[in-house]
Amino acid sequence: MNLTINNLSKTYSNGVRALENVSLTIPSGLFGLLGPNGAGKSTLMRTIATLQEADDGDIWLDDLNILEQKHDLKQILGYLPQEFGFYPKDRAMDLMDHLNLLKGISNKRERAQMVEYILKKVNLWEARKQRIGTFSGGMKQRFGIAQALLGNPKLLIVDEPTAGLDPYERRRFHNLLAEIGRDIIVILSTHIVDDVSNLCTNMAIIDKGRILLQTVPGEIISEFENKIWEMDATGIDMETFSENYHVISTRLFAGKTIVRIYSGSNPGDDFLAVEPILEDVYFYTLSTRS
Repeated sequence: MNLTINNLSKTYSNGVRALENVSLTIPSGLFGLLGPNGAGKSTLMRTIATLQEADDGDIWLDDLNILEQKHDLKQILGYLPQEFGFYPKDRAMDLMDHLNLLKGISNKRERAQMVEYILKKVNLWEARKQRIGTFSGGMKQRFGIAQALLGNPKLLIVDEPTAGLDPYERRRFHNLLAEIGRDIIVILSTHIVDDVSNLCTNMAIIDKGRILLQTVPGEIISEFENKIWEMDATGIDMETFSENYHVISTRLFAGKTIVRIYSGSNPGDDFLAVEPILEDVYFYTLSTRS
């Protein structure tokens, strides 16, 4: 199964061009859409989910024309937006049962079996009688995935799912997405590079409404071998430094300013060659193609 996006464009009434001729081919498995805040990720996700119209372009899920066959898409779509509403006083199992009913499952026993299966899958079965308003942030995200899995979707969209989660819940969420993504298309929209690095077999980088790069994480990282260099730049005038080197990132470590640069050759004795990571690819791409 493939999701194919062709020349998708969207301009809002205030003149903001949110998407500009976006074209992507997304295969089954976990696909990472990586970009900074305001890059157009959520606009693209909402358009794929048919929650808003595109100005131009088309989207196909195999032979299903998504933008024209919206009802058919909704039968096979699961969607977890960046912010989703819920009824805080409802118990998890009751709300899941109600959502199942809205999905068209009229048989009470069938609904109960589905609720049990999904809540166990997201590790919320023990909390099934708990009011959703008392859930932790991670539990709410897992409940969000649970409602998105109703109806056994073939396409699952999750928008910034790990933002605000603590490291433990983030890891649990990663494991859950990895399991879900074995058999269907899962699009993970995020600005967190590690989410894509840890999970996704395919990815794209988007900024200012344009796709800057579509690639396989492992392959693109290998292209940066022997091109990423690091040094302690504590006390150095960074403005002057940036005029002489292609700086892609800086970070503080133990009170020191550590700088990573891109260079096809050894930039000097103060630099050490380091293994490239996906974050290097991300920042390099933003700095050269935006």
